[in-house]
Amino acid sequence: MMNQRIFKLVVLQIVIISSIYLTACQKNVSTQPTTTVNPNASPVSETNELPPVVENQSQIKFKQENGSEKFSLKLKDDGAKLVGDKEREIARFKVDNGKVKIKNSAEKTLGYIVTESGYWKVENPEQTQELYILRRQNDGDYKLESGDNREVYRIKKRDYGFEIESPDKKSLYKIKLKEGKTTLQDGSGKTVFSTKSQMIPIAIACFGFDVLSLEQQAGLAYAINASGG
Repeated sequence: MMNQRIFKLVVLQIVIISSIYLTACQKNVSTQPTTTVNPNASPVSETNELPPVVENQSQIKFKQENGSEKFSLKLKDDGAKLVGDKEREIARFKVDNGKVKIKNSAEKTLGYIVTESGYWKVENPEQTQELYILRRQNDGDYKLESGDNREVYRIKKRDYGFEIESPDKKSLYKIKLKEGKTTLQDGSGKTVFSTKSQMIPIAIACFGFDVLSLEQQAGLAYAINASGG
């Protein structure tokens, strides 16, 4: 009889110890961090990624191949200012009733950039004429047209960024994104400028639209970058 009691006590202790051990294991598993994988996320290429987002970015610098500054876009709460070397002011951009007003250093209005859903218009100073229209295409390409709907440039999406072509498919410029730097190259492959600042490639492409003045190019680039392309 005594042996049976001792046996029962031993079994009870084993059951209690096993229960405590299992409970501790369950708590340990429940506290382990979990990682959720998004099946729709696309891989990011190490050589073809946007520059890191810089909070409170105050200016976008464009540098020549030798490292010297070509010009820069200084951002403000209500617009931006384009300056050349030695802080020489080239143009001012002011957001006015949802439009970007382009002015030169003498405060003369040069035109407007109007952002619409899927396209951007370059208008004359009086806003009575649409000079050029940049349209986003369904396949990710863009097209620059004149005010009378003539095709001026095709901006083709490439794995490295974009390529600007003439209507007869002649390569004019390439916008290449590599290792956090965006570079604008001419048709011969020569670097026009590059930037490590946060500006989307299609905005950089505007500086390859030779039919526009520098002030119009920068104004259109500013408007596109502000709207996210």
